[in-house]
Amino acid sequence: MAGLLASSCRVVPDADDADVLVINTCAFITPAVEEAIDAILDGAAWRAARSGRRLVVAGCLPSRYGDDLVRELPEVDAFVPVADEERIAHVIAALVGQPPPAQTLLDAPRAAPGATAYLKISDGCDRRCSYCTIPAIRGPYRSRTADDIVAEATTLLEREVREIVLVGQDITRWGSDLPDSPRLAGLVRRLAALDGDYRIRMMYVQPDGIHDELLQTMVEHERVCRYLEVPVQHASRSVLRAMGRGGDGEALLSLVDRIRSALPDVVLRTTVMLGFPGETRADVAELAAFLEAARFDYVGVFAFSPEDGTRAASLPDQVPARTRRARAQRIRDLADRIGTAKAAEWVGRTVRVLVEGEEDGLVASRTCGQAPEIDGLTLFSGSSRPGTFVTVRIVDAHGYDLFAEAMT
Repeated sequence: MAGLLASSCRVVPDADDADVLVINTCAFITPAVEEAIDAILDGAAWRAARSGRRLVVAGCLPSRYGDDLVRELPEVDAFVPVADEERIAHVIAALVGQPPPAQTLLDAPRAAPGATAYLKISDGCDRRCSYCTIPAIRGPYRSRTADDIVAEATTLLEREVREIVLVGQDITRWGSDLPDSPRLAGLVRRLAALDGDYRIRMMYVQPDGIHDELLQTMVEHERVCRYLEVPVQHASRSVLRAMGRGGDGEALLSLVDRIRSALPDVVLRTTVMLGFPGETRADVAELAAFLEAARFDYVGVFAFSPEDGTRAASLPDQVPARTRRARAQRIRDLADRIGTAKAAEWVGRTVRVLVEGEEDGLVASRTCGQAPEIDGLTLFSGSSRPGTFVTVRIVDAHGYDLFAEAMT
């Protein structure tokens, strides 16, 4: 959205200098909704402080709550749900009395310069997991065409992006709604065939979508990071069925073994949820045993949040909030113990890292096994330009961060 506004507006760092304030919101869980409402109320105070100011609320909050927000927040001049985000420049032009811009999303400059860029290949979801608000917020599953994705990837590479991160709510379903039903593996092969020195990362790869063809594509193309984020949510069969998900701990361990057989050096991230309605102490113990056996490199641990409009919010046997938090912390401690031990296994390895900038006087970079923003960093002394690849030797590990020496 900021990129689309760049040709018709000037983005300023301080709201006091702005004529229009855009608040981009999340509404996935209740704490995010509360944070968004607090930000909107602050924005309303900003708007009232000077005549002529305009307040815009974008993203998931207006998508989830629609007309209710219009009634409850009359201070907001315009709401832009996720389906209309590409019209943000037109909305603001209308608010300030300017002609609408002709710029398209592909023409827009990158608003967040850097070596890494997220490339959305799909939006929405059809899975209907009982705890999830995404279908209500983002709608049914929709794949972008391969040509459109490849065109954007080419543009990103021309703008000196060196890591393209493929994202979507369920990227393994990509192509299932397109003519001839192309598959993710074919799209990845097309992206890996572009010119330039770069790498590709896949995020949010659902367990049932990891086919041998995709694993073989990762084996054959060095540009594709040996990294998969596979959200499992739980290991107990009864909890998974209540969640509206398939599989169980045994099937998930078999999947982990299959991935590691094809890619022995793969880095695996997952997410799990604790305190789902009906979850017992035995279920938590089963999840803990599963994580001990699977030994994921990274685990995001979340306590269940009962969300209005989801089936899970009205299920019987709700787990008390305090118990949910305690169980999540227990599993988080277990996951950190395993994850930091896995990080220490990198010591002594020589790897290629992508330089991102500086942190505490050291060069900050990432291996293929470190996704942006959520995993650790690889830090080393010296000076290297952001956006370059450097070969380093890992000499130490502190928590999830690695420390290295640059190879001459």
